[in-house]
Amino acid sequence: MDSCPRLTAAHFTRSVMAVPPLARTAAGAIDAAENTKLIRHLEQGGVSLLLYGGNANVYHLGPDEYEPLLAMLAAAAGPQTLVVPSAGPTYGLMMEQAKVVRRHRFQTVMVLPQQGITTSAGVATGIRRFVEAAGVPSLLYIKHDGYIEPADAARLCRDGLVSAIKYATVRQDPAHDPYLRDLVSLIDPTTIISGIGEQPAIVHLRDFGLGGFTTGCGCVAPRLSQAMLAAIRRHDWAEAERLRRVFEPLENLRNSISPIRVLHEAVAAADIAATGPLQPLLDNVEEAHRPAIAAAARALLAADGAHAR
Repeated sequence: MDSCPRLTAAHFTRSVMAVPPLARTAAGAIDAAENTKLIRHLEQGGVSLLLYGGNANVYHLGPDEYEPLLAMLAAAAGPQTLVVPSAGPTYGLMMEQAKVVRRHRFQTVMVLPQQGITTSAGVATGIRRFVEAAGVPSLLYIKHDGYIEPADAARLCRDGLVSAIKYATVRQDPAHDPYLRDLVSLIDPTTIISGIGEQPAIVHLRDFGLGGFTTGCGCVAPRLSQAMLAAIRRHDWAEAERLRRVFEPLENLRNSISPIRVLHEAVAAADIAATGPLQPLLDNVEEAHRPAIAAAARALLAADGAHAR
């Protein structure tokens, strides 16, 4: 990562934001070689935005691993790739990590959301203090109702403390979302990205004007995810919907079993990178689930290859 341009809304028009798993060796150490394989797979598929957060299980990262993770990501990413690491989710941890962020060249860092034992004003103050300590703006991650109110988020944006917002609150019907409607009335929607993969992305970008979307399954099929983004950009809703459906089998497994654990297994099953063991407090998927995950991952990778041809 020779250059680190600031994250802007323009990035979201060019690339989906992939949210990769973090590969580890059999002994549990961060595996630079296998993580680099996955990053190259994404870059070769046209993806130039990488976010290391939930799928990388940064929630449970040990303090002694944080600086090695940032150093590895900086070394592995190509010169045109913008990498966003994460910090938190607890206040004390994110403030310690802010000291590490200052020693690196990342231009924004996502603050992982802490569920419970929070107030909206408290979250806003915590993010403000993290940004001041880290010296870079935060990517604000909204994952649950009650975490931060739209007005508090808007104040952080107005004060230049937030580079973008990842909106990932799951709704039964993504088109009916009063919170998101309030958010886009206060904040430029092109600086907000849909944070739940391909499935709600059409609705979020078409009906709410969001700037882009994150992808987990795009770690298997980056070309298809990029093609879906391009179809949305040109308002080809039929093609966007066709591509969305290609991701459904693997996404359905993620939703029914575990989004993080299934993606971790899928990347390995598709022979993209050996992801190894998940760090506690998570564990790898049960043996009974592996054949279905492997079949869905390989079918998705094959579809991605066919699209490239």
